[in-house]
Amino acid sequence: MRGAARRLQLSSPAVSRTLGRLRRVTGDDLLVRTGHAMTPTPYAVSIREDVRRLVRQAEEVLSPSRELELMALERTFTLQCHDALAASLVPVLVSKVQEQAPGVQLRVLAETSTDTDDLRHGRIELELGGGRPSLPEFRSETLGHDPLVVAMRPDHPYADSLDLHAYASQPHVIVSRRGRLTAPIDDVLAQEGLHRRVVAAVATLPAALQIAGRSNLLLTTTAILGRPLIEAFSLITRPIPVEFPAAPINCSWHQRNDSDIAHAWLRDQVRAALAEIVTA
Repeated sequence: MRGAARRLQLSSPAVSRTLGRLRRVTGDDLLVRTGHAMTPTPYAVSIREDVRRLVRQAEEVLSPSRELELMALERTFTLQCHDALAASLVPVLVSKVQEQAPGVQLRVLAETSTDTDDLRHGRIELELGGGRPSLPEFRSETLGHDPLVVAMRPDHPYADSLDLHAYASQPHVIVSRRGRLTAPIDDVLAQEGLHRRVVAAVATLPAALQIAGRSNLLLTTTAILGRPLIEAFSLITRPIPVEFPAAPINCSWHQRNDSDIAHAWLRDQVRAALAEIVTA
C-alpha cells in the first residue's frame, strides 16, 4: 500500500480511504493481502482494461488540447462593434477566417444604445470599439488608434480651406448611439472660446454621412475605419483643425476565454485584419 501511495503521490491513509470507497461501490474487495503484498481479486483483474480506458478518456476530457485544427474547426463566434468597424474591419476579418477555418461562422451584432451584460454572460465573445470594460473579470487590448477627420460634400463652401473658426461656425451632425448632442471635441472648442451648433445626432455613421452629403453639415469621424463608408457616399475629408487625440480601437473579452485557443486565434485574426486596413 505504501508503494502505491508513493506512486500516486498520496498518503497511505488517503489511498486506504479511496480503496474503501471503491469496495463499497463495487461490492468487491478489489485488493487482498497475500503475505507482504496486495493481490487483485478476479473481479479487479477483469475490469482492469476497462478502467485504463476510462482513465485515458478522462485525461483527454480534462486536459485541454493545445493544438488547433483550423480546417476541422466548427464554431460560431459572436462579435459586437459599431458600424464603421463592421464596414471596414469585418470584411477583411471574414476573408481571413474563411481562408483558414471554413467551418467557422461569424455573427456580427451592432452596438446597442445601452450597456448590457452580454459580454459577461457569453452572448458576445468579442467587443470591438472605443470603450473598454473596467471590471477585472474582463480583458481588453488596444489594437490601434484612428485619427479624426472632418467629412463633407465635395462642393462644401469650406472644402478648400477649413480652419478652426470655420469648423466651429458650421452646422454639425454627430454619431451617438445614445443620442447625445455633444462630444469630447466640444470641450476642446470651449477651451478656445468657441462653440459649434449640432443640428442632429444619429445612431449610425451611414445616416450621418447621408445627411452631410445632402447639406452643409460637417461630420467629425474616424479616418481609417470610416474611410470605406465615406468613399461609398462620395464625400471628402479634411484634417480636423485642432489638436485632438486619435480614437482608440479596443478589443475586449471575458477572462474565461483567456485559455481558449480558438478564441485566441480569433483575436489574432482581428489584429491581423486591423493591421491590413491601417497599411492599405
